[in-house]
Amino acid sequence: MARATSKRRKTVMTVLVWAIGLTIFFPILWTVLTSFKTEAEAVASPLSFIGFHWTLANYAEVQSRSNYFRHFLNSVVISLGSTVLGLAVTIPAAWSKAFVPAKRTKDILMWMLSTKMLPPVGVLIPIYLIFRDMGLLDTFTGLVIVLMLINLPIIIWMLFTYFREIPGEILEASRMDGAGLKAEILYVLTPMAVPGIASTLLLNIILA
Repeated sequence: MARATSKRRKTVMTVLVWAIGLTIFFPILWTVLTSFKTEAEAVASPLSFIGFHWTLANYAEVQSRSNYFRHFLNSVVISLGSTVLGLAVTIPAAWSKAFVPAKRTKDILMWMLSTKMLPPVGVLIPIYLIFRDMGLLDTFTGLVIVLMLINLPIIIWMLFTYFREIPGEILEASRMDGAGLKAEILYVLTPMAVPGIASTLLLNIILA
């Protein structure tokens, strides 16, 4: 009896979750399908899903007004660039905070987090002057560096939290087997923290 009740409840919950998911996904689907309709069909039959004339004229019209594919490529390069650079900096930093804590480690972490409370406009002039002198104005490199620095405190805190869940004994065992610092981070710590690194990577891409 309990097994039947559990199975029935599982079925009801599955149907409910799918219903909620489809309800949330419906506006996205409707928007995508509408983009393939002509203007007249979009106004006349907004809820028509299949029975309409498919066309790419809307995309051609939008692209003719501005090079949106170039804008999309710029976003991809900047977001991925800042994310990769940020992970290259923050993984060793979070490792040191999690496994080699110093007396002021907690204070440093709180200080880094407090920098997110500073209005971005407060550092606008110093960043502009530095980038002007270094020739980084209006460049991908400059924007990648700025976005990486803006998101740096959040990335370090997230990775620090994930790294704290990894037993330090595993890293000690790798050192006893002859692993150096680089091998320990690349081949032991990083693979074990893949879920945390992946979620941090995704969040950083969204923020960038």
